Amino acid sequence: MIGIVIVSHSKQLALGVRELAAQMVQGQVPIAVAAGIEDSENPLGTDPIQVYEAIASVFSDDGVLVLMDLGSALLSAEMAIEFLPEAQQQKVYLCEAPLVEGAIAAVVAAAAGRDIHQVMAEARGALLAKATQLGVVSRPLSVVSPIKTNIESPTREIRLIVSNRLGLHARPAAQFVATAARFQSQILVRNLTRNTELVRGDSINQVTTLGVRQGHELLITATGSDADEALAALQGLFANNFGEDNVALNSPPAHHEVTPTTYGELSGIAASPGVAIAPVVRYQPTHIVITEYHVDNPDIEWQRLQAAINTARQEIQAVFSQASLQIGDAEAAIFDAQLLFLEDPVMLEAAHQRILDNHINAEAAWQAVVDEVATSYRALEDSYLQERVDDVVDVGRRVLRLLAGNAAANLHLESPAILVATDLTPSDTAGLDPTKVLGICTTSGSATSHSAIIARTLGIPAVLGVDAQVLHLADGTLMALDGESGRAWVEPESDILDLLAAKQEAWQTAQQEARATAHKPAITRDGRQVSVFANIGSINDVQVAVASGAEGVGLLRTEFLYLDRTSAPTEEEQLLVYQAIAQVLDNRPLIIRTLDVGGDKPLPYIKVGFPEANPFLGWRGIRFCLDRPELFKTQLRAILRASVGHQIKIMLPMIATVTEVRAAKVILGEVQAELNQAGIAFDTAMKVGIMVEVPSAVAIADRLAAEVDFFSIGTNDLSQYVMASDRTNPRVANLVDALHPAILRMVQQTVQAAHTAGISVGLCGELAADTLATPILLGLGLDELSVNPQSIPGVKQAIARLSIVESEAIVASALQQDSAEHVRELISTSITPPV
Repeated sequence: MIGIVIVSHSKQLALGVRELAAQMVQGQVPIAVAAGIEDSENPLGTDPIQVYEAIASVFSDDGVLVLMDLGSALLSAEMAIEFLPEAQQQKVYLCEAPLVEGAIAAVVAAAAGRDIHQVMAEARGALLAKATQLGVVSRPLSVVSPIKTNIESPTREIRLIVSNRLGLHARPAAQFVATAARFQSQILVRNLTRNTELVRGDSINQVTTLGVRQGHELLITATGSDADEALAALQGLFANNFGEDNVALNSPPAHHEVTPTTYGELSGIAASPGVAIAPVVRYQPTHIVITEYHVDNPDIEWQRLQAAINTARQEIQAVFSQASLQIGDAEAAIFDAQLLFLEDPVMLEAAHQRILDNHINAEAAWQAVVDEVATSYRALEDSYLQERVDDVVDVGRRVLRLLAGNAAANLHLESPAILVATDLTPSDTAGLDPTKVLGICTTSGSATSHSAIIARTLGIPAVLGVDAQVLHLADGTLMALDGESGRAWVEPESDILDLLAAKQEAWQTAQQEARATAHKPAITRDGRQVSVFANIGSINDVQVAVASGAEGVGLLRTEFLYLDRTSAPTEEEQLLVYQAIAQVLDNRPLIIRTLDVGGDKPLPYIKVGFPEANPFLGWRGIRFCLDRPELFKTQLRAILRASVGHQIKIMLPMIATVTEVRAAKVILGEVQAELNQAGIAFDTAMKVGIMVEVPSAVAIADRLAAEVDFFSIGTNDLSQYVMASDRTNPRVANLVDALHPAILRMVQQTVQAAHTAGISVGLCGELAADTLATPILLGLGLDELSVNPQSIPGVKQAIARLSIVESEAIVASALQQDSAEHVRELISTSITPPV
């Protein structure tokens, strides 16, 4: 259950808010108070330690929401969070919602089983209900997405008259929402007296915005298997008058306060930590004006749209390939989702139909469909899903740009600066150069948007959602921003600059300490050396890897050679690249993964011949290569020829059976025989390994170990296969967590099988770069970790601070936990400082 913490200067005020909020949910939600100070003469104030203790008392893996009043309450809350273990800090959210209204909305949403982001959204929206009733703002015309009914789930409805003296005020509304949330059916409600639109019955803010007064008639609908039961329960609330009598009450006069903003300091959303001080550069994407016009030949327009979509697909695949190297596979999966948007049959059919039926141009048809999809996302109640509209818009703009023949936006800055914009798309953000873009300041966005996630991964400080006045700044205006506190300063005073510079220097010092030891071996406190390699995808990447302290390359993704072109690379083209990379490594190990495309990463010049409903379970990796032996042989020849004088190894992806390994080795043997016959040299002792990323490979790891020279565990794919969860599907992506005990047991089984057979085993998934997971990976006995080049210094530093003994003890406990959250909590509380 989510915990709520109320921080106020006045203890009496906080206790009153807690009492009111607790009444809304009959004590179902844990609520703690941190208010006032122990000074009888001046009791008003806040104490960080008291706030820390309050958070700890209601802490839950589901999250803690902290609501505060003005002034030092925020500073005390921020300081209190710093006292918590790092893993717990990530689950505590400071919310700017109004104290009283926000607390009521939050506890009702928490009692209804909402997640922390939904609870926070309800708290933030609490004032909208009050403002709507006071007539300060008008209620949105449509706040729910349309629902589809079928024979199995018919829609039932009832009409009820409200008899409460004050209508559906806070307590009755909370009871209504709590009751609606108990049922599977979707509950919608409309105020017929005020002729409102339907709103969701499980949202306290939306129910309150209906402005229901005594005597108003409501229409309540329920769609689902338990619709009748849901309506009966709601009807019972009305019949019982929500447990209230109708004694008249005097309502206090309402007033509306507006807090002015100052131009010097801007408050926003803390989206990516770090400090940046630099001149601003404003970014305004090229606006594409769409004009609808009649066409005589709809078929030509449909062909134009298909061509633009195909080109967009190739561009996104190129972005995905580059992003995989720069921000890692897990975050780059954002662009996997964008590819799925382009392949959505509903979108494509809708656009096609508009062109054919209305005889309109491709641009107008595509824009209309994208707008419809974006609107449906915005109408969703789930705040996380709402933010996926950014991806829809990003994809939509890309196709429109191609239809219009416009060049891609240029975000390459000449000199270091802070980028100021209305918003940045995920594609925009993924293309930023962290050495030039020192910070990001936008007037929209959220901390959980894909752009924010990418900014954090790139290490670019970001403050989002600031006042729109920032868009009027002249280029070159000095700005400072603190991505940790969510604040930005325009032409900051010297004292602010000094404080931020000190904070920035402390962070840079920590980074420099990590880099200083990056070129030394990674050795634990009790003397175990663990190899730290790099995951790369180009010659440029290998240079960065070596400069970052890589002891070799644990994964060379060769897909970049095959994507964004009209034909497969020749043997000579591949040979030159492999040799160049090996040359930079200067006899360090180089593990080359053979082509891993197909299914979710199709090649435009290879025709599959049939659509795949589940591409992640389809024709990809080694399956693709075994079905295209000539393509496979060309790559193997190039790798073998490049192996002379270098430590090159071959790694086969997506192995699920022993038969696949043997079939691949047969083809490799044929290529070696051909090279021998032609008198072409190669390393005859070159080692062959496999990726372990399919559960079947774990189950038969002992058999596979007898066939190969090494294992490399790919936890990105292994996680989603083990958990049966698509990492690009926001509804289940939270299950794809490589620290889940089920996945850790898979890794343990693989390591044990490899070591029993006398072969080495590494790990090249995103988990390897997570320094929180380092003790787990050491305790599991991995011989090698392969990470993105930027992560190497931090990983080596983490290894040096640990011992194998304590790591093995942590693993023993971790394997007995029941969730990834508990594993993280265990790690955070188990690490002992180095002696």
